[in-house]
Amino acid sequence: MDQAAGSKARTIPINVDGLYEKHRTVYARSTTGIFNNWRWAMVFITQALFYGLCWLEWGGRQAVLFHIEERRFYIFGMVFWPQDVIYLAILLVISAYALFLVTAVGGRLFCGYACPQTVYTEILMWIERRIEGERPARMKLDAQPMNPRKFRLKLTKHSLWLLIALWTGITFVGYFTPIKELLPAIAVFALGPWETFWILFYAAFLYMMAGFMREQVCKYMCPYARFQGVMFDPDTLIISYDPERGEPRGARRKGAAAKAATLGDCVDCSICVQVCPTGIDIRNGLQLECIACAACIDACDQVMDKVGSPRGLIRYSTENALAQHYTARQMAAHLLRPRTLLYASILLAIILATAWSLGHRVPLKVDVLRDRSTLSREADDGRTENVFSLHISNTDDAAHRYAVSVSGLEGIDIVGDRSVEVPAASSTTFLLSARADPGVGKKGSNVIHFEIRADDDPDIAVREKTSFFQP
Repeated sequence: MDQAAGSKARTIPINVDGLYEKHRTVYARSTTGIFNNWRWAMVFITQALFYGLCWLEWGGRQAVLFHIEERRFYIFGMVFWPQDVIYLAILLVISAYALFLVTAVGGRLFCGYACPQTVYTEILMWIERRIEGERPARMKLDAQPMNPRKFRLKLTKHSLWLLIALWTGITFVGYFTPIKELLPAIAVFALGPWETFWILFYAAFLYMMAGFMREQVCKYMCPYARFQGVMFDPDTLIISYDPERGEPRGARRKGAAAKAATLGDCVDCSICVQVCPTGIDIRNGLQLECIACAACIDACDQVMDKVGSPRGLIRYSTENALAQHYTARQMAAHLLRPRTLLYASILLAIILATAWSLGHRVPLKVDVLRDRSTLSREADDGRTENVFSLHISNTDDAAHRYAVSVSGLEGIDIVGDRSVEVPAASSTTFLLSARADPGVGKKGSNVIHFEIRADDDPDIAVREKTSFFQP
C-alpha cells in the first residue's frame, strides 16, 4: 500500500476570523480649521441645492422635475423627452471625465467634500455630538448598560436621524413627482405605491448608510476607492504625512528643545487618528480608506501650534514633492501634466459641444407614421391618397401653432387641415391625407418630406422624410 495513502490524513486548521478585519466602532473626534470650514461650506451648498431646488418655480411649474409619469424632464426652461436620452448619456460622460480630472489632480476630493455619503455622515455625526457629547463621552455612554439617561439620549438621536432621513426621502421623490402635489398626498395618506416605496427606501438607505455603516461604506462598498489607483500618479495631490520631518516620534512639552533635538516633529499624540472618520493612521502612508477629508491636517496643525513647531507635518502634497522637496510653485507646475491636460481638453470639448447642441436645439419633435392598414386608395377626385399620422411634440415653454406642408412629388398636396396648435410642453397626434396624381412618381414607394414650421417663429421647423405609395 502506498505510504501516502496509508498515512493518516491531517486537518489543517483555518482561522476564518483572520480572513476579515474585526469591525470596531470609529468614534471620530471633532476638529476645527480651514478644511473643516470648507467641508461644512460644501454641506450647506449641496443641501441648499438639494432641498431647495425642488421648490423653485420656472414658468409656472417646478424648475427641475423628472416627471416619469408624463415621460418628460423639465430643467429650467428646457423640456426633455425620451428621444433626448442622448443628453443623459452625455451627462454621464461629462461626470465621468470630471471625476477623472479631479482625481488625477487632487485625489479623492469628491469623497471628502461632496460625496452624499460624506455629507450626510457629517450631518448625522453633528447631531450625535450635540446630543451624546464629544468622543470620550460617546465612548463612555456606549460602554454603559442601558439606563434611562442612555435610552433618552439614544431615542432623541435616532428620532432626529429618522426625521432627516424621511424629509430627505420626500425631497428625493419630489424631483419625480411635483413636490407641491406630493406633500398634500402625504397629508391625506393618498400616496401611490411607488412614491411610498421610494420615500421609505431612500430614508432607510440614508439612515443605515450615514447613521450606522459610515466608514464601512467607504471601505467595503464604494468602488471608487478600488479604481482610484489607476488615476493616481506620483504628482497627484494626496493627504501626506512627512516622515522625514516627523520621525522619530516622541512626546514632549512645548519648548523642550533639548529633548526635541533627537526627535522629529510628530509628538505621537494620535489626534490625527482620532479625528479620522474612517479610523486610519495617515502616518502609515496613503491608504484606500482615506477619503481626503483633511480632518487630520486641521488637527495636526493645531497640535503643531501648541508645541511651537511649523504647520504642515500632515498636508496636501504629492509623492514626488515629498521625495524631491518641491516648492509650492514646483508642485503646482507638476499638476499640469499630459494626463490632466488630456482629461481637461476632452472634458472642455464635450461641454462646449453639448452647450452648442442645447443652444441650437429645436424645441419641436415630429414622428411621421403611415397608415399601415391601407397603403393607398383612390380618392373621389381620382387622385391617389395616402393617410399619415404625425405625432408632434412641442418641447418649448410656450404654445405654438404649426403649419404642415408636403413636398417630394409633383403636384402632391395635403387635403384638409394644414395646421395644428400644440400647448406648451405637450404633444398631440395629427391625422392628415396627402394626394398626388396617379401618374406622378413611380409605382411603389416614393420619398416625400413633411415640413412642420411654427407660425410665430420660422426657426422652429422640422423636416421629416417618409414614403408615398403609388399603386
